[in-house]
Amino acid sequence: MSWTTPLAQRVVNLKPSPTLAVDAKAKALKAQGADIINLSAGEPDFDTPEHIKEAAIKAIKEGFTKYTPVAGIAELRQAIIDKLKRDYHIDYTLEQVVVSTGGKQGLYNCFQAIIDPGHEVIIPVPYWVSYPAMVELAGGKPVFLPSSPENNFDINLDELSSLINQKTRAIIINSPSNPTGAVYSRDTLKALAKMAVENGFYIITDDIYDEIRFDGNGPENPVSVFPEAKEHVIIANGVSKTYSMTGWRIGYLAGPQPVIKAATKIQSQSTSNPNSIAQKAALAALAGSQECVKEMVSAFKERRDYIVERLNRIEGITCNMPQGAFYVFPDVSSFFGKAANGFEIKGSLELADYLLEEAKVACVPGIAFGDDRFIRFSYATNRDQINKGLNRLEEALEALS
Repeated sequence: MSWTTPLAQRVVNLKPSPTLAVDAKAKALKAQGADIINLSAGEPDFDTPEHIKEAAIKAIKEGFTKYTPVAGIAELRQAIIDKLKRDYHIDYTLEQVVVSTGGKQGLYNCFQAIIDPGHEVIIPVPYWVSYPAMVELAGGKPVFLPSSPENNFDINLDELSSLINQKTRAIIINSPSNPTGAVYSRDTLKALAKMAVENGFYIITDDIYDEIRFDGNGPENPVSVFPEAKEHVIIANGVSKTYSMTGWRIGYLAGPQPVIKAATKIQSQSTSNPNSIAQKAALAALAGSQECVKEMVSAFKERRDYIVERLNRIEGITCNMPQGAFYVFPDVSSFFGKAANGFEIKGSLELADYLLEEAKVACVPGIAFGDDRFIRFSYATNRDQINKGLNRLEEALEALS
């Protein structure tokens, strides 16, 4: 009788991150010599600003290479508190902030801290690919709330109300959004905050793109528009997108002290403290000059305007104008049912594969975000690459019949 290595059912059911899978396939093709235009990765093409890198070098030279407190060094947590006060006009204490190894770990710890088996978490669709998996790994059940491009992917409050019950533990929102770039209005955020207070659930607000907005407004979330909801709101954020620090892996949570204490306890038994040197770099990012952020946001806005205009000129594509982040989420469903060069386009997965193989353009299928009608392009790359990618896209789509 042969021995089969047993695996936990949670792992068997777990799907790998589609965005990372597409990025890996694109990079593998590129390593083989293919001329790939990678419009799939959610990673700014800018280098980490010099003053941030210098802070890390200084930390190394000064020997800041040992363990730190599990929740992060006090100076960094204070810088986070200062940012939250500056942006959201809400006061937090050191005990209400925990620094993690990337924003993703912060969210994972959060779900582990608040969810028991049977709890439900409402997830607006389209969603960032890891939300449902994180909920399931904590023993919870994702409950999906559809949205539409006609309503700029806003939350339908009546539909949300119909999903809330005694099992509802939380709703997670992402504004500006990955993948749509949509930003929730103040009215929506305030209504959502009031619903959380009235019904006794948490709002997890993933604010990782909070500084990357093109509407002239600063960061906003449910607690900034309705401070009375503070005990119901858990803020998840990090330095990856705003400061082009994706590889530094520094994220954080801020929220009710019992939740933060629980998340810290979970972290103490998994990774312990986040990287000491990266913490010093994140401190420099948050406490230093913010001119680098303004420059990056200005460049993203110019790219956004260009890619949206180009996409909407392609027959069969419709694309909303994103208000933030650095993604576009065009509707490509008119190409489903068509074929070319042995590729039959049944949905977004097949279309993304066709574009990668035939046009050498990498994008992410919308089904990864819960809506098969779309594909996601990132414009976190230079204008020349975007232009080349769109030229190839147009030619490949024209070949479909």
